[in-house]
Amino acid sequence: MATRYWIVSLPVHSSATSLWSRLQESISKNSFDTLLYRFNIPNLRVGTLDSLLALSDDLLKSNTFIEGCSHKIRRQIEDLEKASGILASSLTVDGVPVDSYLTKFVWDEAKYPTMSPLKEIVDGIHVQVAKIDDDLKVRIAEYNNVRSQLNAINRKQTGSLAVRDLSNLVKPEDIFTSEHLVTLIAVVSKFSQKDWLSCYETLTTYVVPRSSKNLHEDNEYALYTVTLFNRDADNFKIKARERGFQIRDFEYNSETQESRKQELEKLMQDQESLRSSLLQWCYTSYGEVFTSWMHFCAVRLFSETILRYGLPPSFLSVVLSPSVKNEKKVRTLLETLCDSSNSTFWKTDEEASMGGLGGEADTHPYVSFTINLI
Repeated sequence: MATRYWIVSLPVHSSATSLWSRLQESISKNSFDTLLYRFNIPNLRVGTLDSLLALSDDLLKSNTFIEGCSHKIRRQIEDLEKASGILASSLTVDGVPVDSYLTKFVWDEAKYPTMSPLKEIVDGIHVQVAKIDDDLKVRIAEYNNVRSQLNAINRKQTGSLAVRDLSNLVKPEDIFTSEHLVTLIAVVSKFSQKDWLSCYETLTTYVVPRSSKNLHEDNEYALYTVTLFNRDADNFKIKARERGFQIRDFEYNSETQESRKQELEKLMQDQESLRSSLLQWCYTSYGEVFTSWMHFCAVRLFSETILRYGLPPSFLSVVLSPSVKNEKKVRTLLETLCDSSNSTFWKTDEEASMGGLGGEADTHPYVSFTINLI
């Protein structure tokens, strides 16, 4: 599927049908791999010249916003499909592939009455897309909040023994607690285990001999228990820290453990539910934004064409997708079909940007916009 298209309008001096035939013949002979289609724009309400000039100032800014929203939703779909393990699907708009909607564009008269002022159509499109964009932000924030909570829990369960959650490593039988005795959990560097085993009994006075037991090891640390008199616990923590051993605060509670397990399960269910609903919403909203964008492009091409060629409207609008190697050749072909004597030279979006940055921009005697589907 081609992802980069030009939407072009050429001035018609005799017959649009004749010009279309000449264009088809020229493209076929000189750049046969270039996709070429009619881009059918209805007779829209022109309004006054002042209204067209005022509208023209806002069209580029609005197009950037609408195009950006379309790409944002598309990227979100790709991310969600990847996270869900779903094979990337071919997006559709109104039941047809995205590129087909563009190349076979039909104006939706019911949604955008052609007798409406152009500014009213453009403002309506902008408001609709802005609402979808705001809704997307809220939905993504809700989804990311659950993901962040799950990631925080997973980090605690998969980090080193110095920081991770110990609840799934320490069993009830590993902990001995009574009125006078308490079991502490020590994190010992793997290279210091011999040192720990040789000294823990003498760090303080009231340590139960041979009470240390190895519970778990990772790449950096080993987890040991040690039982001692309750009154000596604070002093033991200080002495252990002085020797480079970390005493983790830990209290086994079966109710807390069950609560954490239920919380984790709920978060996982919430994440899956939010991901699924967000993905379905994105599929639907992408279609709505894309159709709005194509109607916006039609209005933009129409208004700029009137400003460029004058009244009454007499132009041929087409959509084409030349290969990169043939772009200059196709530009030349389009110019040969254009009588530039009465037309102001037109800069494309990209070339206008280059010119603004100090580059030497090429100009063309026809109106041309670039549409990047991705």
